[in-house]
Amino acid sequence: MSGRAATPGAADRAARRALDLLLGGIGTIAGAPLVALAAALIRLESPGHPIYKQRRVGRDGRAFEIYKLRTMVRGAEFTGAGLAIQEGDDRITRMGKLLRRTSLDELPNLWNVVRGEMSIVGPRPTVQVQVDQYTERQLGRLQVKPGITGWAQINGRASLPWSERIELDLWYVEHQSLKLDLRILSRTWRLVVKGDGLYKGETGGWRT
Repeated sequence: MSGRAATPGAADRAARRALDLLLGGIGTIAGAPLVALAAALIRLESPGHPIYKQRRVGRDGRAFEIYKLRTMVRGAEFTGAGLAIQEGDDRITRMGKLLRRTSLDELPNLWNVVRGEMSIVGPRPTVQVQVDQYTERQLGRLQVKPGITGWAQINGRASLPWSERIELDLWYVEHQSLKLDLRILSRTWRLVVKGDGLYKGETGGWRT
């Protein structure tokens, strides 16, 4: 893999992992009632398990199962546009539209953070079929753990072409630090408070 990844010191790495455990743990516990309520509403509207699991590519190309609240009808990956999301996609449920608009469908990602498969901040995890299309330079995106929010998400997110989002992620890889993570978290919080979901309309990866 190419790319000039930053090499944070041991103290910086330890602090960032501590931040992941703190926010991931608190978020998992505090968000449990909301996840339970959303899961019940998902089941009422659409049959199938409310928690969706999908194989994603993590740091250094290692695969893991990501957890999300299901926002599409059961078996959506086998109908319509498959792994892609189209404008006005009728496979997205009414509850799913609300979850996507608020980014609440990502709450179960916090469990991935606690498990060490993801970080709070980092490039969004993607699927193998997309990684297979990466150039050597773009593979540098995999030199850090994927995150719930990231530099690309606060700088245009889904309004940007996929190639531009990758460039933003590569910039993050080259400048990663605790200070930068805190800056991203601050801007993420402001977007969430404004009700401007970080991922609505995202088509760069499979979102269900």
